[in-house]
Amino acid sequence: MSKSRLQKRIFFMLICVMAVFVFMCGRIAYVQFVDGPDLQKKAAEQQTRDRLITSKRGSIMDRNGKMLAVSASAESVSVSPAELRGSLEKKEKVDFDDVAEGLSKCLSMEYDDVYKKITANTSYEILKRKVEKDEADKVREFISEIKVSGINIDEDSKRYYPYGEFAAQVIGFTGVDNQGLSGVEATCDSVLKGVAGRVTSAKSAKGSDMPFDYERYVDPEDGVNVMLTLDESIQHFVEKNLEIAVADNKLSNGALGIVMDVKTGEILAMANKPSYDLNMPFEIADENVNKEVQGLSGEEKTAKANEYLQKLWRNRAISDTYEPGSTFKILVSSMAIEENLIGDNDTFYCGGSKKVADRVIKCWKTGGHGTQNFTKAIQNSCNPAFIEIGARVGTSSFREYFKGFGFLDKTGIELSGEATGVFYADDNFNEVELATSSFGQGFQITPMQMLTAVCAVANDGVLVQPHIIKAYVDDEGNVLQSFQPNVTRQIVSKKTSAQMRSYLESVVTDGGASNAYISGYRVAGKTGTSEKFPRNMGKYIASFVGFAPADDPQVACLILLDEPRGGQYYGGVIAAPVAGKILEEILEYMNIETQYTTEELDKLEAPVPNLKKMSLDMAKGLLGQHNLKFIVEGSGDKVVNQMPKSGTKVSMNSTITIYTDENKEPNKITVPDLAGCTVSQATQAISNSMLNIRVVGAAAAGNGSTCSAYKQSPAAGTVVEQGTVVTVDFRTLEVGE
Repeated sequence: MSKSRLQKRIFFMLICVMAVFVFMCGRIAYVQFVDGPDLQKKAAEQQTRDRLITSKRGSIMDRNGKMLAVSASAESVSVSPAELRGSLEKKEKVDFDDVAEGLSKCLSMEYDDVYKKITANTSYEILKRKVEKDEADKVREFISEIKVSGINIDEDSKRYYPYGEFAAQVIGFTGVDNQGLSGVEATCDSVLKGVAGRVTSAKSAKGSDMPFDYERYVDPEDGVNVMLTLDESIQHFVEKNLEIAVADNKLSNGALGIVMDVKTGEILAMANKPSYDLNMPFEIADENVNKEVQGLSGEEKTAKANEYLQKLWRNRAISDTYEPGSTFKILVSSMAIEENLIGDNDTFYCGGSKKVADRVIKCWKTGGHGTQNFTKAIQNSCNPAFIEIGARVGTSSFREYFKGFGFLDKTGIELSGEATGVFYADDNFNEVELATSSFGQGFQITPMQMLTAVCAVANDGVLVQPHIIKAYVDDEGNVLQSFQPNVTRQIVSKKTSAQMRSYLESVVTDGGASNAYISGYRVAGKTGTSEKFPRNMGKYIASFVGFAPADDPQVACLILLDEPRGGQYYGGVIAAPVAGKILEEILEYMNIETQYTTEELDKLEAPVPNLKKMSLDMAKGLLGQHNLKFIVEGSGDKVVNQMPKSGTKVSMNSTITIYTDENKEPNKITVPDLAGCTVSQATQAISNSMLNIRVVGAAAAGNGSTCSAYKQSPAAGTVVEQGTVVTVDFRTLEVGE
């Protein structure tokens, strides 16, 4: 071989070696820098086993620190199939079947589900979360008996709601992985959930322990507590009265109520009925619905159950829209007053209807209201009068105010699923649409939007964004972050606001909202009745929106009763009394100072004094001091019993039955039926029966001549002791909308 040829071969081989070297360097670089992170991850997965440790979810509490949602200690059971397989290979008498059977019994799970998980071709499987201690202890005993590895028991937490259905649609609930699924649990999930911890341990490729010890424990970081603006007591007042309203009025589609701080926008209560138990959100409590669902199968069964549950979970106060009806006249009045379009001396004629373009639009009062000034028009909730007022405002200005009051935007409350109002497009908002809009029909808004707008009217014309999150706090009660009121804009002037407060107070004292009257408190408000779509199906929404005290508003309340079937459907008849009872309890709870008129002072109630063990003469003298009458039963000289019992509230001139003989059996009286009676008729019937009467409702406003007994307690026919107090709820039934 020639020297030249040898050199060529050597050169060729050198080129090949260099090419291989370059290729190897490139491959090493690719593996290191491109595939490196993925290979490192796979190596770590092969050589280590991670188990997640659930963090403790933060609590949810009311504004006073009462716990509404807490996390209790629990445990989770997981399995490493590869490690379990390696452990079983060393056993002669234990196999996967034995493990699956034992674990299924300990955890109350299906055998097939357990077997599938423990034999999976994965490194980590969760068998069951939220395991109570007694179940976890059974698993520990089982592991100790069979002596296998790969079954792990770690810390976990379980969400618990102490009050069950309480504020369910607001608080919301979590899933099995502690993730918030609805309500505050969902919107504040990132704050509440914290950061999960983990246990990392070294394992061989078969999943068995390495010959050296390596285990790293990363502590979980607990979530932050969320303090709501809700007040547990006020929420209770609303829920209690809504439940009564649902039953009394046979509401086909439930009810809702919102209470809001007029000045700050804080939501003090928000309730939907019917509701559900937050501890069992996926269970159908209604027996009839459950029976219907169980009668189905497959996808149809699942779809029906989901449809029902989704309806229960839905927070209708923010997610559903409705026609506000005559409650919207509050805002139309504010528009007209602000634009100097109406005054006290303006008069409006109502003959029972009004023609607008080619339409004849009726008033709720078929015979009409005749000639009336503006005060009477709003007290009477007269549709023709407000059609004229709306026409004065005009389409352009009406639309601007509608937008200004916030009906075309979300309120911004910290809850998911909030809807916005639905209004006419510019080219569809004409004379007829303006007329119907002027009394609250033809468009849709949410209850939350409505209450927010009315609060603006009450609050010197200032619109404040509603909010339900008050602060984030730690376990020691230290405030980590607080949320202040957010003033959106000035809509009407202070002067307009003051005038509207006065007008709306007169609606309660002398107008269609008299059933919301509260003795000693100045309540302002407006009722509404709107017919649902499709029209002429007999489906109505009765509502009331108002605030108190009228001269210095503190709280506002909206009540909505959906599809009443109890005979009455006007808001003034069925919604106003519910709001009145709620506001009365709230104002007393908040220690708002009472302001009694002379007439109210004459009807003022006082607790019956304790007469037991007193001498008869002393008892008579004490009752005289309290302006109470008495009847003596017995011949003794000491009081051994009395009716009504001490502490019972009665009005002046009530009659107290005094018993002076130990062996004297109390006289039994059958409560008369007072339905439809006037105040004087009911009072006479009760007096004749040797009982006492407590008058509540619209009659307490001095409207006794126009009121009739609507409800009574105890019920007619009940046998009670002589002197028992019969509470009679009087209502004005001819109040219009």
